[in-house]
Amino acid sequence: MNTQEAVLARARGGDEAAFRALTDPHQRELQVHCYRILGSLQDAEDAVQETMLSAWRALGDFEERSSLRSWLYRIATNRCLNMLRDSSRRERAVSADAIPDAPEPSRRAEPIWLQPFPDELLEGLPDRAPGPDTRYETKEAVGLAFVSGLQRMPPQQRAVLVLRDVLGYRAAEVAAMLATSEASVNSALQRARAALAAAPERPAGGTVPDSPAQRRLLGRFAEAFEAADVDAILGLLSEDAWIRMPPEPHEYTGRDAIGEFLRTRPLWSEGGRVRLVATRANGQPAFAYYMGDPQADLYRIEGIFVITLEGEEIAAITRFGEGGWLPWFGLPRTLPG
Repeated sequence: MNTQEAVLARARGGDEAAFRALTDPHQRELQVHCYRILGSLQDAEDAVQETMLSAWRALGDFEERSSLRSWLYRIATNRCLNMLRDSSRRERAVSADAIPDAPEPSRRAEPIWLQPFPDELLEGLPDRAPGPDTRYETKEAVGLAFVSGLQRMPPQQRAVLVLRDVLGYRAAEVAAMLATSEASVNSALQRARAALAAAPERPAGGTVPDSPAQRRLLGRFAEAFEAADVDAILGLLSEDAWIRMPPEPHEYTGRDAIGEFLRTRPLWSEGGRVRLVATRANGQPAFAYYMGDPQADLYRIEGIFVITLEGEEIAAITRFGEGGWLPWFGLPRTLPG
């Protein structure tokens, strides 16, 4: 009996430390996997915890026909699908007029339920796949364009695309994981790939991560934003840049539309104070933004901007309002004035 088999035997005998030794190395990648399917870091964490509980209870039924890692992925994927189908899982309604005094948007999108994912949780993540069919690198497949595209698909298509194109499982393996036919998997994959190709989000690209050119561009953006200099911000954007604010339906494209939108925001129209703090999310540069408290000499966090770059221009700004994702970023809720 080798070491892995000995640890598995102890875990089956009720040794929790042995079970953790088997499963802990997989928890981070399972969290990313669940985030891709669910679009929510909070829900992904819940799904991973439920996966570990299910695996602990069912360990005696693990027949070792596949690897332990694949077995955990099967449990996690089905847990995510159950969460998406659960009728008790209610998302808040989004009104078409959810943003006060906003100008007419360039497009009203279908709401997608999405949270940012901190890059710190990607550090040390193994970039591996069990098969040759992988189309995306592990970290590339956590980018906003990819994850946003997934959120517009039916649950089964999301799962199939991630299992096939990100993790590289064969169609027969995915069919076994999802208790369906290989033909159904291939059909779902074809539809999912077409949906992703048609998604309105544009992939990040262009500037090398953390390059001098990128740092200069982001520094100019932060200076312009803190100075409430809308014209300077617009000068950093590509001609067809976008501003998106999931789950709100308002989306603005082009410098004119974006400029009109920014000038209606209280920060610009009411002389508000703002501070930006650099961070990273979804493999992209980002800023947490803090608004000055009118009653106290401090700034309170309001949300995060995730920046999509193309060359030496900003191609998209995706804003997430402050929410349950904040603890994972390690960001303070307030800054001194």
